[in-house]
Amino acid sequence: MALSYVTVNEAQTYLNGRLNTNPWDNSDDATRLKGLCMATTIIDKLNFLGTRTDTTQELQFPRGGDTEIPNDIKFAATELALALLDGVNPDLEYENLSMVSQGYSSVRSSYDRTVKPPHILAGIPSINAWTFLKPYLRDPTHIDMNRIS
Repeated sequence: MALSYVTVNEAQTYLNGRLNTNPWDNSDDATRLKGLCMATTIIDKLNFLGTRTDTTQELQFPRGGDTEIPNDIKFAATELALALLDGVNPDLEYENLSMVSQGYSSVRSSYDRTVKPPHILAGIPSINAWTFLKPYLRDPTHIDMNRIS
């Protein structure tokens, strides 16, 4: 049963070349794996181009005729796991889209909510993960229609 697109060791290899990985570095392997599994679950809710390679596979990738999971998907899962380990909450990020202003004492911040970040709307709270995932996603404004006679 595949629970993650990427192993802890593969994620570690990717993160070795990245700055600001303290949440990952300060976690044990069991917690890292939980982060990777949660990231995979979040990613699998997206609407991807093409179809699964095998209709019986549990995860969305590999797709088409591929036999391997693309590195971009592995990188996205790792970036998303890093954000989750850092305490980013996808539900809270989504709820904050409707917040127009926030204040504490005499300090107030106002937000322009006319443009909502597509990665937050999709449930991906990491822009780094989103940039890896975006090329694999269906255009939400495109509709495929087939005529059956």
